[in-house]
Amino acid sequence: MTRSDDWKDHVLPRIADEVEQIICAFAEPRGGEKTIKIVPADGGIGFMYAEGEILVRDEYLERVLEILGHPPRRELEQADPNPIQPVIAGATLLTSLGQFEATLEALAAIDERLGRGIATPNHVMTVAGGVGSSCPATEPEEVYYEIEPYPSVCPEGGGGVLIYMADTGLLDHPEQGHPWLSGVRQGDAADRDPGDGQDPIPPYTAHGTFVAGVARCMAPSAEIIVTNAFSIAGSQLEADLVPRLEAALSLGVDIFHLTVACLSRYDLPLIAFREWLRRLRQYGGTVCVAAAGNSGFRRPTWPAAFSEVLSVGALGGDWRGRASFSNFGGWVDVYAPGRDLINAYATGTYECHISPYAEQDEVRHFYGMAKWSGTSFSTPIVTGLIASRMSRTGENARQAAAALLAEARHQAIPGVGAVLLPSCHDGTSTACREVPCCGHEPRPACHRP
Repeated sequence: MTRSDDWKDHVLPRIADEVEQIICAFAEPRGGEKTIKIVPADGGIGFMYAEGEILVRDEYLERVLEILGHPPRRELEQADPNPIQPVIAGATLLTSLGQFEATLEALAAIDERLGRGIATPNHVMTVAGGVGSSCPATEPEEVYYEIEPYPSVCPEGGGGVLIYMADTGLLDHPEQGHPWLSGVRQGDAADRDPGDGQDPIPPYTAHGTFVAGVARCMAPSAEIIVTNAFSIAGSQLEADLVPRLEAALSLGVDIFHLTVACLSRYDLPLIAFREWLRRLRQYGGTVCVAAAGNSGFRRPTWPAAFSEVLSVGALGGDWRGRASFSNFGGWVDVYAPGRDLINAYATGTYECHISPYAEQDEVRHFYGMAKWSGTSFSTPIVTGLIASRMSRTGENARQAAAALLAEARHQAIPGVGAVLLPSCHDGTSTACREVPCCGHEPRPACHRP
C-alpha cells in the first residue's frame, strides 16, 4: 500500500472518479468538513477513513490515551471540545491524536504496544460501486417509459414484517406510478432522498427507492422504512452510522437491510459495528442482511463479512454464474440475481460521472424507472424472500433466513455458491421469460432447480 496523499497515481480512472466525489462531499459543511484519506491497493482502494479520528475498544481506552500522550480520560473529558465521543457501548470515537500528526501513525504506535484490532480508523462506508477494483457495478441505465419491474411483482407476501433499510433515502410519494411501493415510507422527514426533484439527477439519487422496490416485488405487503443513512455521496462514517442503527433497535425491526460495503485496514472487523451486532443478538429473531460489494474480488468487505450477517453476492444476467462485479469467497452466504434489474427511479436527466461514460459526456433520460446492476440490488431479493417466507410460515426472520439458506445450498451452482432466485408464494419464478441479449438469440432469464 502507498501513502494516502498520492492515491490518484495508483488508482484506475473509473474508481478515482467515484472516490473523488466522496472526498469532496465530506469536505462540504453537510459532510462535516471532514478530511477523507485514501490508502490505495492493487489499482483500487485499500480503505478510506476520516483523518484525525480513531475508534477504540472501550476496555483499552485509557491505555490508548497513554500511548497517544493524552492525560487520563477523566481529565480529557473536561476539555472543550471533548475529544472523547461515545459511539455505542464498547466503542468510543477519539478525535484527537495527541502527539501524532496522522491517523495511521497513531494506529501504528497502538498496534505496536497493544496489537492490531484495539483501535481502527473511522472507516468510510459506502453504497458506491467498485471502490476496491476495476469492476464497479453500473450507473443507472435508460429503459422504456412505463416498463414493468423486473423481477416482477408477486401477488402477495410479507404481511406483518418490518424491514429497516439503511440506504440513501426515499423519493417523496414513490407509489405514484409505482403501485408496488405503496406503503413504503421514510423514517422521518430527514430521510427524503436529497436528490429528489433535482435535474440533472445527482449520483446515488433513488438508490434507496430502487432497493425498496426490488424487496417489495418479492414481498408486496411488507412494511419498509427507508432511511437516508448514506447521504454524503452515498457514504457515511462508521461512527455516525452505528448510533443510528442502535436507535432503530427500539422499532421492533424484523430485518435490518444494509446496502453498504466497506474495506478495512488489515481487513479487520469494524469495531463499532461489531458492538452493534452484539446488541442485535439480544433481539432474538431479528436478522441483518448486507450486500457483499461490487469490487469483484475475494477480500472481505464489512459488514457483510461478519458471521452474524447474511451476506449477498450477485449472479450475472443469465443467473447461472457470478456477476463479474460481485465480491465472492467463503464469507459470502448466498447469491441472487443482480445484473440488469428494473425498478423505480427518479424522473429527469442523468449525466454520467464514471469513466468511460464521463469522458463522453453521456446524458441519459429517465421517466421514473431504470435498469441497474449491483449487489445493492441482489440483496433486496433475499430480504424480500425472507419477509415473504415469514408471513407464509410464521417463522421469525432468523428462522426464515436459515431455511432459505438451506434451500439455497441445495440448488448451489458449482464455482459460484448457494443461490436464491426470485419466486412467489406458489413457488413459481417472478421472472421466467426469454430475454434478448446483445442482438443474439434470446437467452433464459431464469432456471428452476
